[in-house]
Amino acid sequence: MMKEKALKYFFYISSVFLLIIMLFLSRNAGISCDEVLHYQQSVAVYNYFASHGQDQSALNTPESHLKYYGQSYDNIVTGITKSLDIKNVYGFRHLMSSLAGWLTIFIAALFAIWLSGYRTAILVLLLFAVSPTYMGHAQNNLKDVPFALGYILSVFFTIKILSGRDKLSFTDILILIAGIALAISIRAGGLILICYLLFFYLVFIITDFLREKRIDLAGNCRMLVIIALTGCSAWILSILLWPYALQSPLKNVLVSYNVMAHFPSTFRQIFEGNMEWSDFMPWYYLVKSMGITFPLLVLVGIAIFMVFSKQIYKSGKAIIYGLLVFTILFPVLFVILIKSNIYSSWRQFLFIYPGIIILAAAGFNYLFDFIKKGTYRMIVVTVFLVLSIHPVSFMIRNRSYYYLYYNQLVGGLKGAYGNYETDYYYLSQTEASEWLTGYLERKKVEIPLKVAATFSVQWQFREHPEIETSYIRFEERSQADWDYAITVNRYISPFKLKNNRWPPDNAIHVVYADQIPICAVLERKTKADYIGYQALQAGKPDEAINHFQTALEEGDEDEMIFYNFARALYSTGHHEKADSVLRKGLEMNPESEPVLMYLGNIAKAQKRSDDAAGYYRRLIGVNRKYFEAYVELSELVATRDLQQARKLLRTCLTMNPEYGPAIAALAETYRAADPDIAKKYDELLEKIENKSVVK
Repeated sequence: MMKEKALKYFFYISSVFLLIIMLFLSRNAGISCDEVLHYQQSVAVYNYFASHGQDQSALNTPESHLKYYGQSYDNIVTGITKSLDIKNVYGFRHLMSSLAGWLTIFIAALFAIWLSGYRTAILVLLLFAVSPTYMGHAQNNLKDVPFALGYILSVFFTIKILSGRDKLSFTDILILIAGIALAISIRAGGLILICYLLFFYLVFIITDFLREKRIDLAGNCRMLVIIALTGCSAWILSILLWPYALQSPLKNVLVSYNVMAHFPSTFRQIFEGNMEWSDFMPWYYLVKSMGITFPLLVLVGIAIFMVFSKQIYKSGKAIIYGLLVFTILFPVLFVILIKSNIYSSWRQFLFIYPGIIILAAAGFNYLFDFIKKGTYRMIVVTVFLVLSIHPVSFMIRNRSYYYLYYNQLVGGLKGAYGNYETDYYYLSQTEASEWLTGYLERKKVEIPLKVAATFSVQWQFREHPEIETSYIRFEERSQADWDYAITVNRYISPFKLKNNRWPPDNAIHVVYADQIPICAVLERKTKADYIGYQALQAGKPDEAINHFQTALEEGDEDEMIFYNFARALYSTGHHEKADSVLRKGLEMNPESEPVLMYLGNIAKAQKRSDDAAGYYRRLIGVNRKYFEAYVELSELVATRDLQQARKLLRTCLTMNPEYGPAIAALAETYRAADPDIAKKYDELLEKIENKSVVK
């Protein structure tokens, strides 16, 4: 008894200590790309309510699709910053994100206490504390972390209430309503928690019947009424801060769920050494992403839990643990089966991590109970500490970049570089912006000047109105006007990363995590590349050629300069030289899409069909969604294999059903042999074009 009491005190003291540490470390957090978008949406939501619905910008999000997110936690935090006139908006957001992260840990620990006592709860705290990915997101992710809070809170109290139906607590029911409402109000996918409530109820009813051979009809009906009232209450509460849902509380929440299940925006990301689209990731993408970023300590804990599954079954808590396992496996299996569009590692599945931690902690707890000898227990503790060294040392070295962690299975972050995504959240732009601000002040650089970045840095330079900020794509940087550029290693080709072709030579500062570059500050040596591009666009190729030659004298690491140089040369009749320049550009980056496309087009124009087809196929291999390449390749293939040409075009249309050039090309393949089919494709194309005009 005294031992349990001591563990209780230690647990609560440790919990408070962890809260203080997490709030303190939130000061190191960078600003993520999602955070910028969701903050802007939360301001739009604030304006919607402040104007009594007159400001409709929160409902007009055709590109970001943010109207489909309830993002209640974001909205509440923004409401507080507006009410209290907090100037350091993102600093406060990071503080509140860390609070939500800690609450998620604390609820998971309370769940563990309810399951098996304070020792398991302390293990939960320790396992979370050595989980860099979770701790990193806890600093600045006001979407996935609060959703995880709502999820684990709901799972805990659903199981707690249903397993003790004879002595229901009104407080527990209110907490469950709040948990479900929180989850739905952030993501419509939280609706699954209402389904869990009903499904778990049926599981308990069936189990009771099998054990006792009778059914408490009156009690079951009463519980069904409570479940119905709980679900309805949570639904109503969940839409109060959600403008889109308020327009049609039933329909729009379901529409949002459908959008979330099949998110329309797709992104390219590095996985297993290749750049691939998120909707074409292998089925095991999510599982492997977890496997290579979970600390080995957590994976070992799960393995131990499985080893002791027989003892757990005999403990009388098999149903409870089984339902917890279900809440972890079901979402993963569901998205695999429906082939959801998943990206950014397992960020969107942070909500199952608390359950995983509880199981891992339970596994270690069962092991401690099984081992009686003190010597063997010390060995287990030693192994526990040794496995903690890798993630903890990573966090010590990279205080602002916890979420970049990769475990020993892929050789840590160094082994993952160029093979998997690293700073996909653009956090390093914050540190780079702070460095650049200091650099400009120290050097007394003439102002005004222009700073471009691969994601918005407007907030980082808010106190410097003399600095104009803008967005650029790294590969198109030569076509934009800037003096300094901040570029993160996202969307950089794996070839460049693995062969040290990034950062480029004009980088004056590089941000590192575990000795791998994640962000660079570039200083422009000349604007001849930009001026040349402007001249080319204005129809002055001779002038453009001179500027591109000057630009290449300053540096030859930008394949787009070679591409635009070749365009200028080709337009002035220097076809062979244009081809030669493009080949030099391809040496810089063999995966350069515009260069490959242009080389294919030149080869095709020169009747070098095999060379042209080779370039187009190579391009499709680099980017399966480079639709123009399918059309050009199909034209070459059609002369030898009409069916193969049609297959190429249909493949293209599978990914982009309204791509006009592919529809037109497909119609042409039927024009002579089957005019009726050709006519149908012509009509489809006309319909799409008319729809586009109406928009």
